[in-house]
Amino acid sequence: HLKGSCACGKVIYEITDKPLFTQACHCKNCKKSTGSSYVIHTMIFEDDLIVEGNVSSAELPTGSGKGYRAYFCINCGVYLYCKYRVAVGRIAVRTATLDNLITPQAHIFIKDKDPWIDIKNKEICFDTMYDRDKVWSEESLKRLEEKSKK
Repeated sequence: HLKGSCACGKVIYEITDKPLFTQACHCKNCKKSTGSSYVIHTMIFEDDLIVEGNVSSAELPTGSGKGYRAYFCINCGVYLYCKYRVAVGRIAVRTATLDNLITPQAHIFIKDKDPWIDIKNKEICFDTMYDRDKVWSEESLKRLEEKSKK
């Protein structure tokens, strides 16, 4: 199990199953919401997240226009996870809030990447989004398929 928290420690969470995928996003919206060059998200099933503590949420825009709901600690304001409208049943956890970091398996929207960011492994870089069926592991795709049948 993976565990994480906000900066003040008043919200803690646990991921009860293996994550599906971890990606770094360099899109303009993610850069604005983090105040950084990119964000790293770890994708999990919604029912694999246990949260203790009080969170608030806000609706934020995406490049697709479909938007997402971001969840924050009500005390320190740290953005912990989000639910994208296009990823029904899944949550994107802000990887840097985990106690143990996970290396990104892909970098997306590198067309918006800051020029000083040098990604050595070009094979995991995508100008926009990737084709999930070609990039995710067979194990993760199988878990996703099984979950969608329920």
